[in-house]
Amino acid sequence: MSSASRTSALLFADNLRLVCTHIVVVFTVLIYSQSRGQDLKQLDAYYAKALKDWNVPGMSVAIVKDGKVIFSKGYGVKEAGKADPADANTLYAIASNSKAFTTAAIAMMVKEGKLSFDDKVRKYLPYFELYDPFVSQDATISDLLCHRIGFRTFSGDAIWYLSDDLTAEQIIRRAKYLEPTYPFRAGYGYSNVMYITAGELMRTVAGKPWGEIIQEKIFNKLGMDRSVTSSQYIDSKGNFATPHALDGDKHIPIAWENWDAIAATGGIVSSVEDMSKWMIFNLNNGIWKGDTLLTTALRTKLWTPHNVFPVNNTDDNFETHFAGYGLGWSLTDYKGKMRVGHTGGYSGMLSLVTMIPDEKLGVVVLTNGMKGGLMRAIGDYTVDSFLKQKVRDYSAEYLAETKKRRAADTRITDREKARVSGTKPSVPLGQYAGSYSADIYGNIEVKKDGDKLRLSFEHSKRFNATLEHWHYDVWRIKWDNAEQLSWFSFGTVAFQLDNNLIVKGLEFDVPNDDIWFEELKGIKN
Repeated sequence: MSSASRTSALLFADNLRLVCTHIVVVFTVLIYSQSRGQDLKQLDAYYAKALKDWNVPGMSVAIVKDGKVIFSKGYGVKEAGKADPADANTLYAIASNSKAFTTAAIAMMVKEGKLSFDDKVRKYLPYFELYDPFVSQDATISDLLCHRIGFRTFSGDAIWYLSDDLTAEQIIRRAKYLEPTYPFRAGYGYSNVMYITAGELMRTVAGKPWGEIIQEKIFNKLGMDRSVTSSQYIDSKGNFATPHALDGDKHIPIAWENWDAIAATGGIVSSVEDMSKWMIFNLNNGIWKGDTLLTTALRTKLWTPHNVFPVNNTDDNFETHFAGYGLGWSLTDYKGKMRVGHTGGYSGMLSLVTMIPDEKLGVVVLTNGMKGGLMRAIGDYTVDSFLKQKVRDYSAEYLAETKKRRAADTRITDREKARVSGTKPSVPLGQYAGSYSADIYGNIEVKKDGDKLRLSFEHSKRFNATLEHWHYDVWRIKWDNAEQLSWFSFGTVAFQLDNNLIVKGLEFDVPNDDIWFEELKGIKN
């Protein structure tokens, strides 16, 4: 064979090998893609069925794996009774999933040398004052972010919820009147008020509002161009869902609320497409397209348990060996893997982010309803599917548990049964009227209105109500905007009288799981 023929034969063989290799690679990719696509198709069907079973108007779901978005879709509608469908770019309030943005931005400020997680809060907010002088002086930024100040979960939310005019600083200044339920750094109490404090601290250090900090350090960097830090901007973005309150099992459209004053604890509005970028960034340990926004030490700081929860390992079926809270993240192990995530609750919208860092896997679920079991079911079912675990029908399980729990919740019916008929107020209606001052809140007014009483709140007009006599010196609260309230419905107010039948104060009883009206102890002025 001539030299030219030999060369041609070698070139032909090399080309044949390249072609064969290419065919094998393409065939392998096709098989993997089809297999993966089939899994995603099954998940897609599960999500659609779950939404229908839970009777929630709409939701959007996205999955990221190995640095890529592999699934992103909307289900149902943006508003009950209308046909406009939800999609992957539909905006929802992510509420407390905003906390991880707050801690990430603080970590970036630490990286820049502007502050330290161990800095005392009073270094930046001299007016910061709590229930004890030592706690006020010694509380650090980390203490604010891991819920170990000493408050009961959600303590103080009655200060800011539905507030018309209170600023972040005014809310923080009222925290000194909140009572602790356990010693400083000796327990866990989820505190939105302390995250509001963290946001105001950021503003003081950076010289700009929390929203601008998040926009510059995170949204702009990650290309989250549909995400905003206030509901006041959603009109400019378009394609946003409507919140829904729950009336029995029916979801009722309600108005968006403005959470600007408390944005650091829950103000972000986003889509699953944008939240996918956020998850990829976190799963890549704070690096985005080669840019190290968070160092390894800072990523470790955020994902280290700073507050540890008890775990029941006496159950033969237990799968969790540790659980705790880092800085803006809930942390646990799950079937041998670390799990990082958070949930969020906005009036009329619930959300979930869950990630398995070892698998570079993340799931985000955004909904426009008030049934939290749906998002939990979607998250758990998806994670199990990718971990190749025996998949349980979490949607059916959680739905049954939810129905059982609601049936067992007799707080309102117990109060109705305890009502004593045929009783009368101890004093004439006019003697209940007056201004009542609650330390953590401000003034609450009671006025005589015919044979009823009117209740009005200095900073929260949407709490205003008519009082109808219940029994003795207790009155039922008939909220003016009952159909717009997501977290509570039934409530009473009891007037406190001294031995001489002089009205001295009032106390609330509004059974719910989120807003503690009983903290609003009004003293008559």
